[in-house]
Amino acid sequence: MKQSKLALKSFLLAAAIAVSGAAMAQVDVGVRAGVNLSNLTIKDADGKTVDGAKLTPGFHAGLTFDIPVADEFYVQPGALFSMKGAKLEKDAHEYFNSDAYVPAASGDYTRLNTYNLEVPVNFIFKPAVGGGNLLIGAGPYFSYALGGKFKRVTDSYGTETGNLEYAGDYNDFGDDPDKMTFGKRADVGANLLFGYEFANRFSVQLNGQLGLTNLEPKSDGRKPDETLKNNNFGLSVGYKF
Repeated sequence: MKQSKLALKSFLLAAAIAVSGAAMAQVDVGVRAGVNLSNLTIKDADGKTVDGAKLTPGFHAGLTFDIPVADEFYVQPGALFSMKGAKLEKDAHEYFNSDAYVPAASGDYTRLNTYNLEVPVNFIFKPAVGGGNLLIGAGPYFSYALGGKFKRVTDSYGTETGNLEYAGDYNDFGDDPDKMTFGKRADVGANLLFGYEFANRFSVQLNGQLGLTNLEPKSDGRKPDETLKNNNFGLSVGYKF
């Protein structure tokens, strides 16, 4: 329930910024899409990084709204669908399968893909350079996982696939053997972007994200000692109408 409220507040915040900006100035509506290379940062109860988490490809797509606030400065809320995740090998594979599997054999891995509704709110500096504008931006993002899939490949059991399961406490997870426990749905983090907008209103940009929310569920209401966080970078192309 708390996660749903956080997601709702995130979308309301983005909508409020867009509406207030539209009342004062012209808003440029755009579309943006591109590829993600995402990963998970995993730390055990002793604070040691769990090795074996690798980048996995995904994509993002959605709308952006450029609201001018000063000369060459803009606020840019957006609404995106974003696919993230990680490929887990060795210790990271064992971490996510600790209740059901023997130590990872060579070639064993688990691939996780999460499907997220995301609201970035970036503050962008757009100085004129050449025939277009540089794009330099940063800001927070708010994300809510709509669902997810896993693919688990092991020497002992072969290939298995199924859905990811989300909850804020381990006691709230079900016992469906075809699902894999993941973590919390709601995520908050930081964005960085750098790119170029051409005179024809097409743009290209590099994106980076650092998750700040610990997605690891609680245990009997107690905060976890373990840490699970998103990180992501990618390349986008966009167009302003």
